[in-house]
Amino acid sequence: MARKHHKPEEIVAKLRQVEVMLAQGKTTAEAVRTIGVTEQSYYCWRSEYGGLKLDQVKRLKQENGRLRKAVAGLTLEKLVPEGSCVGKLVSAARRRACVEHVTGKLEVSERFACRVLGQHRSTQRKVPRAADDEAALTESIINLARQYGRYGYRWITALLRAEGWRCNHKRVERIWRREELKVPARQPKRGRLWLNDGSCVRLRPERPNHVRAYDFVEDHTRDGRKFRMLNVVDEFTRECLAIRVGRQLRAADVIDVLSDLFILRGVPGHVRSDNGPELAATAVKNWITGVGAKTAFIEPGSPWENGYVESFNGKLRDELLNAEVFNTLAEAKVLIEQWRRHYNTVRPHSSLRYRPPAPEVLLTSPLPSSVGHPPTSSGQAAAMLH
Repeated sequence: MARKHHKPEEIVAKLRQVEVMLAQGKTTAEAVRTIGVTEQSYYCWRSEYGGLKLDQVKRLKQENGRLRKAVAGLTLEKLVPEGSCVGKLVSAARRRACVEHVTGKLEVSERFACRVLGQHRSTQRKVPRAADDEAALTESIINLARQYGRYGYRWITALLRAEGWRCNHKRVERIWRREELKVPARQPKRGRLWLNDGSCVRLRPERPNHVRAYDFVEDHTRDGRKFRMLNVVDEFTRECLAIRVGRQLRAADVIDVLSDLFILRGVPGHVRSDNGPELAATAVKNWITGVGAKTAFIEPGSPWENGYVESFNGKLRDELLNAEVFNTLAEAKVLIEQWRRHYNTVRPHSSLRYRPPAPEVLLTSPLPSSVGHPPTSSGQAAAMLH
């Protein structure tokens, strides 16, 4: 026979019944036998509910219910953040998604989930409305990310602004993360030898054509044959002045490239390079000194002292050499020269406020009728420039 489960009100009523029978002179065994329980159960009930009345039992039941809800609420408040998501909830959209996930998984109310996760209920229930150009902007971002696979969202923002889009980097980053586009891995920072005796460490570019740097980069064609590239950059403007490509590049080739640049762009104040055999050759050193420039050789085994051209070499290898297969040397020359022009005129540079080093100036509208006459005020001059 199944044991009957008694409610607290029924237990208190039976205990009062036993008290009445005991007051009439009956024994405990007779009174307990009357209510239909064992003496052990009677003494357990009396130890727990003895001396209570029915109204007191009802209040105790209500307090126990509130206590259980409070304990359950505290437990849920710990479970909700653990089961919502991984990471910080910094955006309203992510909080909205976490609230929906929690309400479906833990079966709690929307009000409770919003309170625990710190989401306002009006924000949770507000339907997000996308801008009219959201789809077109997303398509442009995806196309640029597909075309320039090693660019982050900040460079993509600069390219979008160059195309005419009016958007900030925060909106582009939101779309970038929503579409799960790739973000290039961060490179570790390198220390600098401030106390090194080399003059190139203390030498800083102060103006265009002040310090030029050059270095060699190697790659190979499809047949496995190596070819070399001589890269020359202006450290102040970050512009790549020339890239000479050849199977073999010797001191004579270095002098040939530098002479063309000196004739076209003038003689720089300093020429920085490492201590390679072609770059530290006596003929190259004497030739640079003879035209009126100064040499600045870095310390042996310290490529970070020639950081500008080393940074350019890394971008060249990351964005072009690691992504292209050169069938012939002629094809390599064409593709490398195309990339050099893109680097100078189109590619955003983070140290130049995401502008290219040498952007091309295109005249998209006819000149005003006042061309040839000096402007009458600074405002008119600014208007003509823009």
